[in-house]
Amino acid sequence: MSHLRDKPYITYGLLGIMVIVFALMSVMGGTENPLTLVQFGAKYNPLIRAGQYWRLVTPIFIHIGFTHILMNGITLYFIGQYVEQLFGHWRFAIIFFVSGIMGNLGSFAFTSNLSAGASTAIFGLFGAFMMLGESFSKNPAIVSMAKTFLLFIVLNIGTDIFVSGIDIAGHLGGLVGGFLVAYVTGVGFSKTSQTKRIISAIMLVVIAFVLFTIGMQAKF
Repeated sequence: MSHLRDKPYITYGLLGIMVIVFALMSVMGGTENPLTLVQFGAKYNPLIRAGQYWRLVTPIFIHIGFTHILMNGITLYFIGQYVEQLFGHWRFAIIFFVSGIMGNLGSFAFTSNLSAGASTAIFGLFGAFMMLGESFSKNPAIVSMAKTFLLFIVLNIGTDIFVSGIDIAGHLGGLVGGFLVAYVTGVGFSKTSQTKRIISAIMLVVIAFVLFTIGMQAKF
């Protein structure tokens, strides 16, 4: 059992769910078919406004085309293991899901496109690394990792700006969500400032409420 606890089983489980969903969608209409995407729970603003709030969660497990799931799957496989090891299993799960929801709220608030993908949550994992870099600024190893991921974030945001069809609002929402919720959960190997945890929790709730309100009142 201790051997199992050492494995990043949450990361593996999330990847497994994504592959299963992708396979089901492939045989039930295709992963790039808008109707299939909506049926499986992609982010679709009119239905969220109609009360289907679960669509702020389900898009995390849906991917549009093989390249989409391949890239997100590879990224989650490598990044997820690091974050799960540093934060612990349940903290990692909270960071992943809260980041995904925050990313989908950002997309809901600022884009009308039908969208899906784990990248909202993955950007939240990048945000968690930024939290580590700030909290443990005297640890050279952690700071070095944080700088590497900061460069990766900059490159990805730059790509988002210049490549059409990428949901930059979703990515930024996930990034901010991951940064804040990482303070709320804290890390297993060191105590996190109680003041920072409270402030981050308040900011997370306020930003989520604002994004939800904007999305509900948007005309597009």
